[in-house]
Amino acid sequence: MNAHVSEPKMVDAAALAQLFTEARTHNGFLDKPVSEELLKKAVDLAKMGPTSANQSPMRIVFVKSADAKAKLLPAMGEGNRAKTGAAPVVAIVGYDEKFYDHLPFLFPHADAKAWFSGNEAFANRAAFQNGTLQVAYLILALRAVGLDTGPMTGFDNSAVDAAFFAGTAVKSNVIINIGYGDGSNMFPRSPRFAFDQIAKIV
Repeated sequence: MNAHVSEPKMVDAAALAQLFTEARTHNGFLDKPVSEELLKKAVDLAKMGPTSANQSPMRIVFVKSADAKAKLLPAMGEGNRAKTGAAPVVAIVGYDEKFYDHLPFLFPHADAKAWFSGNEAFANRAAFQNGTLQVAYLILALRAVGLDTGPMTGFDNSAVDAAFFAGTAVKSNVIINIGYGDGSNMFPRSPRFAFDQIAKIV
């Protein structure tokens, strides 16, 4: 018998603030280390978000050491280099274009591997779409465990791939600076669209 699952409820205002309404993208971080336990907890939360056929293509390298940062920083855009070097942890979030090799384990309900194997364009699009979806889950998961983030796409993907994903089918997607945010150098929050500008109910 399945365990009883209660009807979901809206989370409280404090949780909404931490995840959405008060959370900000940070350009600077306090000189405070980030524990590996929190990073592992965030990944364990993020992996639970849905992907198509449970593809789960996200792959992450958490950069902490001086040697690893020295490999990463030349690939960062000029405006992102200093803040990335100063961040306590930097996540290189990629997606595995050969994700379908794992579908017999991840999605045993059907022969899902056959949907993608031999159809490179279809597989690569699925990997990018679902990998990007998982980036969003990861940002929210990092916020949920009490960390601040600064996601960026301003970097040389080919250089990052050569430095960190050589010999694999993983492609870099988004880089996220991680730590405890220093709010002293942030701009005021930028505007957002109203509901009617981005959505309709039909």
